[in-house]
Amino acid sequence: MSLTALALSLIFVLIPLILSKSLNLQLEKDTLVATIRSIIQLFAVGYVLSLVFEAENYIFIILMVVLMITAATHNARKKGASIKGITWKLVTTFVLIEVITQSILLGFQITPATAQYIIPISGMMIGNSMVLSILFLNRFTSEIQTRKNETELILSLGGTPRQAIHTSLINSIKASLIPTIESQKTIGLVQLPGMMSGQIIAGADPIQAVQFQLLILFLLLTTASVTSVMLGFLSYPTLFNERMQMVKLRTKKEN
Repeated sequence: MSLTALALSLIFVLIPLILSKSLNLQLEKDTLVATIRSIIQLFAVGYVLSLVFEAENYIFIILMVVLMITAATHNARKKGASIKGITWKLVTTFVLIEVITQSILLGFQITPATAQYIIPISGMMIGNSMVLSILFLNRFTSEIQTRKNETELILSLGGTPRQAIHTSLINSIKASLIPTIESQKTIGLVQLPGMMSGQIIAGADPIQAVQFQLLILFLLLTTASVTSVMLGFLSYPTLFNERMQMVKLRTKKEN
């Protein structure tokens, strides 16, 4: 794609701007900021990746992964600021996701141990884990508030914190997993996944593109389940004190 063609594609940004202005949605500023940031960030990443791919240095690869985890943690922790120690919980979860996925991919030689494969796949997994974390934290904090009286009743009857929070925890895990599972049920029928579409547009064999896309889908299932379960079981103990009493969620203080 030429720069001229890319510039013409800004027409697709103009349409939501016109609709926002016409309907008084007041989203013009956010739309422009999002567009400008996406252009700057993606081009910056593109140039950095070009240098990393040429260098093929594992130090650069690790630094890129660390940057991804840092950015994902910074974004996701805002949704879980009411949970004590949410920052290190998110970091632990993202690191575990990276270790599990790359250990299987590289250990079984499913993908080559090169920056060209490690960085894009890491980005997809960490990014998906970040979205799942936000979904989980939103639902979990909501469940805690909604079921507060029920939780305290179970505790007063001699139940353990695990028993008291069980329903809220399971509901939150299931709610965060459903979008991933449901989207995969109609994959290829309702839409062609992004990675597969990109490979086909770039001239790759459709069957080869399907194979890589299936790999990503299977990885996303693991990412979704591990993220929700890991974050859930790391988070719920901090909701109770040493007397097995429910503590008040934080409202302002950042972790």
